[in-house]
Amino acid sequence: MEYNIEKQHAKGKLHAIERIKALCDKDSFIEIYSGVRHHCTNFGMETKEIPYDGVITGFGKINGRKVAVYAQDFTVQGGTLGLKHGQKIAELIEKAVEARCPVIGVNDSGGARIQEGVDALCGYGDLFYQNVRASGSIPQISIIAGPCAGGAVYSPGITDFIFAIDNISQMFITGPKVVKSVMALDITPEDLGGASIHSKKSGVAHFRCNNENECYEKVRKLLDYIPHYFGDTISANPKFKYNAKKAEKALASILPENTRQTYQVKDVINATVDEDSFFEVMEEYATSCVVGFAKIEGKSVGIVANNPAGLGGVLNCDSSDKIARFVRYCDSFNIPLLTFVDVPGFIPGPDEEQKGIIRHGAKVIYAYSEANVPKVTVILRKAYGGAYIAMCSKHLGADFVYAWPKSEIAVMGAEGALGILYAKEMKDPTKAQFVAQKSQEYRDTIMTPAVAQQRGYISEIIQPEETRRRVAESLAFLADKTAMDKPLKKHGNIPL
Repeated sequence: MEYNIEKQHAKGKLHAIERIKALCDKDSFIEIYSGVRHHCTNFGMETKEIPYDGVITGFGKINGRKVAVYAQDFTVQGGTLGLKHGQKIAELIEKAVEARCPVIGVNDSGGARIQEGVDALCGYGDLFYQNVRASGSIPQISIIAGPCAGGAVYSPGITDFIFAIDNISQMFITGPKVVKSVMALDITPEDLGGASIHSKKSGVAHFRCNNENECYEKVRKLLDYIPHYFGDTISANPKFKYNAKKAEKALASILPENTRQTYQVKDVINATVDEDSFFEVMEEYATSCVVGFAKIEGKSVGIVANNPAGLGGVLNCDSSDKIARFVRYCDSFNIPLLTFVDVPGFIPGPDEEQKGIIRHGAKVIYAYSEANVPKVTVILRKAYGGAYIAMCSKHLGADFVYAWPKSEIAVMGAEGALGILYAKEMKDPTKAQFVAQKSQEYRDTIMTPAVAQQRGYISEIIQPEETRRRVAESLAFLADKTAMDKPLKKHGNIPL
């Protein structure tokens, strides 16, 4: 097969076949449907033969395991999708489900091929349908390796993980020209839908990479953390180690004495999981929470954590969506969940209420309640109100809930509670000693984790340095739970 590689190099980008080779193990890729030809008529005036209809499809191996791969060729009709183009990808996905292997798509497309009319829309419909049918059965990974507009962004939007590349990736429903004609607004493609926009603001991209080669390496890394199909079991990876002495020392000193002072929850995560194994997802989006994959005793686990260093760790609309989607993905593929809780509540105020914090926050409750994988929760410091319930509490089916000794579990913090219960007394300077006494009583009799432990809501109160051992032992005890057959096929990764 001859490819117009030089034309793509002129744009500073790899060609579709080069991208596939960068992804797959050496000499492992086998192309299928290379002989597909489509004769496209340009409004009845000109007929052109489109080789392989602008998309390369086939099977290969990554890290020694089989994968299905397709890459759109921007040098052929701008990578636009026509009937045969869409059907090639759709059938590849269908075969991947049958063969039980991940699908990786390298997207570089101007959208629907206009001159094909409704046939192009049919091609997209076939593709979307197979994306949805595959969700929860096999992982679907999208790489945005060029400008993707219109229908070209909906297929990636259905998939599990989207990789964006600086100065290369662009995603938008309507491009800058349409925006200018409809809204009289001048905006660059980067500002409208570049990698940074979708990594930081929209949350569409799960990973942002500096260049193409870094992107392909990250995809290969991700595939080491996730099952390759529903029911697949990932063997423990012996390369990951854990320095117990070093980690226990770190865990014992992470929490600041001042409960209002922030800290990085990633320090807790890194001291609990195997060394250098934490692989964060959506790092730049909704930073009041952290999600990602890690290894504990060499085995994969999904991590969810509130992050006090970002907005105090509150749950807002964006962080709720981020958590819910990640939890549902882990549940779909039987990946155990480890949740670290330090949450002062759902964020208050008219902005979030009007954005629908009720609706978004409910997704977290739904996702955790629905999940039947092993669920271990560690309460680090604050666990207040509905956010305490939502963050994988015992009440939502957590298998084990551990709490650090200085953690606080209550409807709200002491200051807020006293402001409601003793509002008059707090306004009276002569009642200062009385208010201080009530504040201490509230902390000692209401907020302490011992109360929750007495009622069976906490499995055990543990010292910070015990965290890794407790988590590892709990996950080992629950290991067979991941092998349970689900009564119904899961709904995939899209939160309701």
